[in-house]
Amino acid sequence: MVQVIRVVPYSAVQLFAYETYKKLFTGKDGELSVLERLAAGACAGMTSTFITYPLDVLRLRLAVEPGYRKMSEVALTMLREEGFGSFYYGLVPSLIGIAPYIAVNFCIFDLVKRALPEKYRQKTQASLLTAVVSAAAATLTCYPLDTVRRQMQMRGTPYKSVMDAIPGIIERDGVGGLYRGFVPNALKNLPNSSIRLTTFDIVKRLIAASEKQFEKMVDENRQKAKQETDVGQSC
Repeated sequence: MVQVIRVVPYSAVQLFAYETYKKLFTGKDGELSVLERLAAGACAGMTSTFITYPLDVLRLRLAVEPGYRKMSEVALTMLREEGFGSFYYGLVPSLIGIAPYIAVNFCIFDLVKRALPEKYRQKTQASLLTAVVSAAAATLTCYPLDTVRRQMQMRGTPYKSVMDAIPGIIERDGVGGLYRGFVPNALKNLPNSSIRLTTFDIVKRLIAASEKQFEKMVDENRQKAKQETDVGQSC
């Protein structure tokens, strides 16, 4: 339930922010470079993460710490024993981790879709396949930073910064420790990210088509009203 409560505003803010940042970074020629797309994705990922981060910490605590049944119990205990700052434990590695992940994910998705022939761009299958490829590339590239984030969110973590956590994890578990849990994470994250991007792409197309249809109806009604006015004046 905590995850459901978190993911709705997280996804909404992230996708809205991405479209907003793309408009901000668009040059005078109306085009976005690869770096500008990466920057828009990174900013969108950090914006959504910062806004919903306390819910992510609560979700993790509720899942791994015994004795808690409700999100409110976890929140009150954290406030009482650890202070308000505990809701933002691991924020920096989370921002560092999500920025390249969303940047790579959204950038690859946009670029691959633009590279497809026009007749394939509007197909749901093309959107889904493109989303899977972009999510897989982003997950493989950025997973170690997600491992660091989860380690730093835990109560009593020995790591105070990303620079402490990475060598600490490697010393304790080897390089493979940075990819611990990668397979189940990928099995969860790939369909999650792919469905989200595919749905967003479909809804954008539907909205664009609806806007064109609405504008067409308005023009037709305006022309019809004008014709009726002209007929009335001639009479």
